[in-house]
Amino acid sequence: MKYLTLNTGAKMPMLGLGVFRVESDGDGVGAMLSAVEAGYRSIDTAAAYNNEEMVGEAAKKCGIPREELFITTKLSNTSQREESVEAAFEQSLKNLGMDYVDLYLIHWPVPEAFVNSWLAMEKIHKSGRAKAIGISNFNAHHIDALKKVWSVVPALNQIEMHPLLTQKPLLEKCKAEGIAPQSWSPLGGSKDFDFKGNLLANEALVKIANKYGKTTAQVILRWNIEIGVVTIPKSVTPARIKANIDLFDFALTAEEVAVIDGLNVDHRTGPDPDTFHTTF
Repeated sequence: MKYLTLNTGAKMPMLGLGVFRVESDGDGVGAMLSAVEAGYRSIDTAAAYNNEEMVGEAAKKCGIPREELFITTKLSNTSQREESVEAAFEQSLKNLGMDYVDLYLIHWPVPEAFVNSWLAMEKIHKSGRAKAIGISNFNAHHIDALKKVWSVVPALNQIEMHPLLTQKPLLEKCKAEGIAPQSWSPLGGSKDFDFKGNLLANEALVKIANKYGKTTAQVILRWNIEIGVVTIPKSVTPARIKANIDLFDFALTAEEVAVIDGLNVDHRTGPDPDTFHTTF
């Protein structure tokens, strides 16, 4: 496993397990236990996923000391009132069965709310119950709005990013501010395409994968690591979970990274943070 040092000094695994849409009443715990057995130590959940309890149960069952796990959860949009943040965070801790999280994120930049949410989260961070705090789905202008008031620089910005949506300007903005970038939907999601077929069947990716005896998914995840982006692929299939972490016995050349960068068509599979507005 490779690690990225956050601006708090904490080391975060470059690869984690995402659990968006992983059902608590399904085999989510089993999938997480498979992930830990395969070497994962970072798990990404959110209050809005309704599966924090599942993450907490797996964390207790896995046999790994809590201090060796890196647990992320997120403040839901409906809790983005300054007076609601503390109660929402405490509920997340209760759901997880933990007395702290390693990283707490604002899930989306709800207009006219996220700045006050951040100020409330700074208090949580200073209490030690969230070792680091950060943001999710924030574009550059959202970051600039926070910068006017922050006394704690966000440790991380979790954004949709994959070869069809490379987000280079936003990555540069994050790195310039000392904010680690993290990709969700790193393999593009089920709707991804390259205008010739599925992203994972892309000719350029297949050629690179064949060179290293890897899958195209492994090549994409390795590309994230090469460019310094933490990533959280989601899977509940043990074989795929294991394959997704098998990334540390090869490295891409600068030319191969450039080829993958060149696949960008600014294609989103999820909502645009500038138009995804929710009531709260």
